[in-house]
Amino acid sequence: MPLPDLIEIVPLSAAPEVKITVPGSKSITNRALILSALAKGDVTLEGALWSEDTQVMVEALRRLGYSIGVRPDAGEPGNRTLIVTGLGQAIPAGGTAEQPLELFVGNAGTAARFLTAFLCLGQGVYRLTGVPRMHERPQAALLHALRELGYRIDSEDDKLPVTIHGSGPSAGSCRVDIGKSSQFASALLLCAGLGQWKIGIDGERGVESPYVAMTTGLIGSFPINGGSLPIEPDASGGSYYWAAGHILSADGGKPITVSRWPSSGWQIDAEFPAKLPLPDRLSRRDDLGDSIMTAIAISPLAKRPVRFTDLGRLRLQECERVEALRTGLAKCGAAVVEIGDTLEISPSVLRGATIETHEDHRIAMCFATLGLKVPGIRIKNPACVSKTFPTFFQKLAAPTPRGLGATLLDEQGIPLEPDQLAAD
Repeated sequence: MPLPDLIEIVPLSAAPEVKITVPGSKSITNRALILSALAKGDVTLEGALWSEDTQVMVEALRRLGYSIGVRPDAGEPGNRTLIVTGLGQAIPAGGTAEQPLELFVGNAGTAARFLTAFLCLGQGVYRLTGVPRMHERPQAALLHALRELGYRIDSEDDKLPVTIHGSGPSAGSCRVDIGKSSQFASALLLCAGLGQWKIGIDGERGVESPYVAMTTGLIGSFPINGGSLPIEPDASGGSYYWAAGHILSADGGKPITVSRWPSSGWQIDAEFPAKLPLPDRLSRRDDLGDSIMTAIAISPLAKRPVRFTDLGRLRLQECERVEALRTGLAKCGAAVVEIGDTLEISPSVLRGATIETHEDHRIAMCFATLGLKVPGIRIKNPACVSKTFPTFFQKLAAPTPRGLGATLLDEQGIPLEPDQLAAD
């Protein structure tokens, strides 16, 4: 049964003391799928996220000819065990200029960017398309770098759709600017070994970018000759539960915790619990990744004003996230000032509101988290969480210890059971 078009969150009176499981990291899962395809032999990805973003990557690789087995994960319903038969250097051939091999990436930035570089290593012609929003998102810096390496990529405006003329590995060097997305560098680095590419990285901290560091760390530890790789839980997804515990706790503690919290250093959002209570200043570039949105959503409940800086990249993602957060919080009564790529948010008395999610999974989850404290918050199009966290609302409603035990209502005010809350 699909999620209703609108759900209302009924606040909890107190934070349950519970340890929650969250699905695997999307960022690691999609990087690992590309590396598994390039491996020599079978790679088993344990605890891999099973969501819209990872499923479009799996389906694209299958359409290319890769064998990928999918098994349930007993410990987390939002995960799967994936068994990928790598083909090493034998990237499956594409189509022709007249009839390219078509691949669809939805609104998955990781799939769009990683596959663009990956397909250059094949032979033949491939065409990548996505949803309309993905066709608006940046791609130019990656295309410029690949052209610098000698590859032909056709695009009307250096965005998707793109037609890639694969010509196989070709030693060379390029530079890429990651000011608009670190995924440009990660796409190149994942394929650099086979491609014999040397990559220079400019902008947004260069090689020190947290997500670039994740990529290089994963490459260094990957079982390239076959084997197993455990995927750690998604720290961005876990931030909502840490935040819920904090805003529901009378003393600002952390009664809700997340199992197997990442300690590898690969995910910048693993720092989120250390940022509670919120400091007076947080940077998306230096302090947190996507979980800065979680911090922004709960900041009107802080005891002092909080200034959020370096938010420009949020404007280029699944929606214009700075605007979506500002307008959503303002509807709830928050005092929000936008100055350039900075938001200044002051302590506020909040009220309920109907939140436009703009089909953005993180907007939905941020405001649902706030709704655990503030009465009357209603989330439109809650099924958009399928992009990275299909079981999110189930976990809010499931009885402890599997969930938080919250009540969620449909548009008519009728309580929804956990089995009605899966975003398939």
